[in-house]
Amino acid sequence: MPKLKLTYFDIHGGRAEPARLAMYIGGVAFEDDRISFQDFGAKRSGYPFKRVPLFVIDDVELSQGNTINRYVGKLAGLYPTDALQAAYCDEVMDAVEDIISQQGVTMFMKDEAQKKAAREALADGPIAIYLEHLQKMLDARGGEYFADGRLTVADLKVMVWVRGLRSGILDYVPTDLPDKLAPKLVEHLDRVLGHPKVDEYYARF
Repeated sequence: MPKLKLTYFDIHGGRAEPARLAMYIGGVAFEDDRISFQDFGAKRSGYPFKRVPLFVIDDVELSQGNTINRYVGKLAGLYPTDALQAAYCDEVMDAVEDIISQQGVTMFMKDEAQKKAAREALADGPIAIYLEHLQKMLDARGGEYFADGRLTVADLKVMVWVRGLRSGILDYVPTDLPDKLAPKLVEHLDRVLGHPKVDEYYARF
């Protein structure tokens, strides 16, 4: 087994959380390298694309979140082997990445009025659209999981996003937006959080 190291911020959530969870669920040994935002600023120039997460397999670097999710999903048994089911999994992860990127644009806005307007527009537009359509996708694929009729890295990615929305991490985005627009995604959130290994993972902190 190669030596695995995942570098990301020391937070619960974000782009590396699905990979962290997948490896914990699958019993895949890895170094969980958690860095501060200050550390990131000092080391940023050395990261591919000047961003994290960064995943190192022995001496090989992977730098894109969903690429990392697919790789560790395969190691952990949380990624489909069937081509269509794998495509379903990828579609969901890419959709969540799309909306996370749109949210990310607002993170560095210093003008509070500008941030408020941008966040409210996100809540009324893109976030609402993604919540509603992901709920439809979940329904179309059996109602419990997004691919393969079981837990996959796609479910982890959606769970982390919805959990973040409900936590209030985005000022000016109502925390009850998922409950109002996509209650089945909230049920999905509870289902994933209720997985014994996921529950065990968060109980450690």
